[in-house]
Amino acid sequence: MHKTSKKSRFFTISTFSNTGVLFYLFVTSFFIRFPFFFRDYIDRDESTFILMAQAWVDGHLPYTLLWDVKPPLTFLFYAIIIFLFGKSFIAIRLIGALLVALSSFFAFKITVLLSNRKAAMASGIASVVMQSMFGSIQGVMSEHILMFFFMGGLYLLMDYHNYARLFLGGILLGVSLMVKISIAFPILFLGIALLFLLYRDTGLREMVKKILVLTAPAILVVLLTILPYYQIGKPELWWNSVFFAPLAYTDAGRSPIVAISAICIVVLGFIFWSWKTEKLALQNQKILLVVICIVGVLLSFLKGGRANSHYLIMLYPLLLIILAISFSNSLKVLSRRKLKWVIPLLLLLPVESYIEYVNIYRNKIERGTFYNGEGFTVPEYIEANKVDTTNILFLGYHIGYWVLNAYPPVKTATHPSNICKSEMFPYYNSSRKTGLEELQFIVEEIKPKTIVARYGRRVFDKAKTSENEYIDTVLNTRYAVEAIVDNAVIYRLLD
Repeated sequence: MHKTSKKSRFFTISTFSNTGVLFYLFVTSFFIRFPFFFRDYIDRDESTFILMAQAWVDGHLPYTLLWDVKPPLTFLFYAIIIFLFGKSFIAIRLIGALLVALSSFFAFKITVLLSNRKAAMASGIASVVMQSMFGSIQGVMSEHILMFFFMGGLYLLMDYHNYARLFLGGILLGVSLMVKISIAFPILFLGIALLFLLYRDTGLREMVKKILVLTAPAILVVLLTILPYYQIGKPELWWNSVFFAPLAYTDAGRSPIVAISAICIVVLGFIFWSWKTEKLALQNQKILLVVICIVGVLLSFLKGGRANSHYLIMLYPLLLIILAISFSNSLKVLSRRKLKWVIPLLLLLPVESYIEYVNIYRNKIERGTFYNGEGFTVPEYIEANKVDTTNILFLGYHIGYWVLNAYPPVKTATHPSNICKSEMFPYYNSSRKTGLEELQFIVEEIKPKTIVARYGRRVFDKAKTSENEYIDTVLNTRYAVEAIVDNAVIYRLLD
């Protein structure tokens, strides 16, 4: 009798075990994201989160020394990594790759409950790919952190009659809310759906008990993030920064409604088509919970007026579950012969990664390091040439503060674009009313000896006409060009 070798038996077990699936998802995530581990920054938000986290590690609560419009647990994620591993881009992005794999693993686990294993594997791999490609999402964004906790919570709540899973699910949903407030709609819709399902299945008394088990730990998580601000006598700073500033930001700037509406129409249209063609059984309560979360995410896009590449990370894992279920019959009959054609096509997808692999190799040959970008080269120039960094102001490449062991000179400069977002000024104790006033204060009062900006590009968004005109005039009349380093220009204050 032919015996299966230990090697092949191990391969088979690992492929279809939970551990094996998670391993393959992580390998996929790592392969796609690895060449970006050495970039100075991929999205400016990531740099801002790192600065906020470093300030926290140094003993300054979020919003006290520096400021950004995110709940505190976003910054805590980075702060823990910095505390444990120091100033390591690789540590941050490696753990980010793991988070992507884990949120995709939860997409796999949910799909397993609702369909076949091939469909589940497809949803997991597709989730990794879509959270790692197309746009500036190869860094670690708040949405990557968010979806790890939210997808974990949703998976636990698939069995909403289990008290332990309700309790743990509540914790994860509470954490996700304190990572990014825009997940509030999916959480609210999910809670309402569970309320009705529990009432229908168990009656009023049992429903009340289980809803309390779910909501109490979520509320506790939120309260624990407020507690440090009560201890320092500044609870209003938490409320203003976590709730009121995001609302002001939402009302102030919006993407074209046509693009957001198109996303909503396509997604909801696909769900409706899948239901009408009996590819999606909405009478299945677990499938219904996923669809309800998708509707909540789409509503958050409409309410927030934004749906850029990293906002879409909130949608991908959920939508890919529905896609996998809808096409599960097609995936079920996918033979090895057909896979021989599918796999090469999949290997062609991460073109951005292949290009970046070439870039880091070329950078290593030319400059002796894999690390690349003005966030590294500008600080290197500044340190080598002993450029005065008194109140240095990065209007671009602001991860340079971290590399130079410096802080932005004012709260608004934590993210350079925040200087012009006057709608949020009242919520973090700025005495200035407009972006132009803030710029004038920086130039007249702070007087940075050195300013770094992007070479050949506007400093601020094109809609900020007066701010751009003012800073251009200042740079041309009060500063001289110290050096042009790659795509950055370093200005020196004239005596």
